Amino acid sequence: MTASYSPTEMMTVAAARALKNDDVCFVGIGAPSAACNLARLTHAPDIVLIYESGTIETKPNVLPLSIGDGELCETALCTVSVPEIFRFWLQSGRITTGFLGGAQIDRFANLNTTVVGPYKKPKVRLPGGGGAPEIATSCGRIFIAMIHSKRAFVKKLDFVTSLGHGKGKNDRARRGIDTEGPTKVITDLCVMEPDPKTKELTVVSLHPGVSREQVTEATGWPVRFSNKVAETPPPTEKELRVLRELYARTAAAHGEAA
Repeated sequence: MTASYSPTEMMTVAAARALKNDDVCFVGIGAPSAACNLARLTHAPDIVLIYESGTIETKPNVLPLSIGDGELCETALCTVSVPEIFRFWLQSGRITTGFLGGAQIDRFANLNTTVVGPYKKPKVRLPGGGGAPEIATSCGRIFIAMIHSKRAFVKKLDFVTSLGHGKGKNDRARRGIDTEGPTKVITDLCVMEPDPKTKELTVVSLHPGVSREQVTEATGWPVRFSNKVAETPPPTEKELRVLRELYARTAAAHGEAA
């Protein structure tokens, strides 16, 4: 029998499972970092993790607090300059997967990490785009991990920081972008994928115990469901153990900052 787990643990496990052993992954801080390192410590030991600060094939023992965390450089195969990581590695098409999060997302998986409210007089000024706009357009595909709520899953973004599928359909191609864009959005309630034709996010899997009504209530637009909605397999005992050990090491290393 699987041990009890939190919605956030379910999200992190489901996100980790999306990654493959042969992926080269550009990792965002927060939920994406937890998912990528869980994958590395379980089913994808050969995955190459790259962070924006220029660390290549890093294998952190604890989760980094930021892209500048010394843990990333100390455990990396090598560290290169930021211009090199973007120009030579990212923009040349060498990275298969980008893993991002955000403060807001819309139905076409565009992301906002810039401001909440009007740009000139925002209610909240967020960390900004960093390398996310380039990651969103240059990686082969994009996975997104976010907590599901109406504050985050909004009908209209206050600011478009990172392009998802733009206005839908073939908007990325119309803009001259030949990468796939977001292919999965993993939340603490469900897994969503873009409709093949419209590119609107569609629920393809509900996590155990989660109802369609819960997802609808937590989404700021009339969310669509696949014709066949699966149930996400619950975390295994190994996945939970490895994830919790990772969080415990991080807490011991960083204290309240973690």
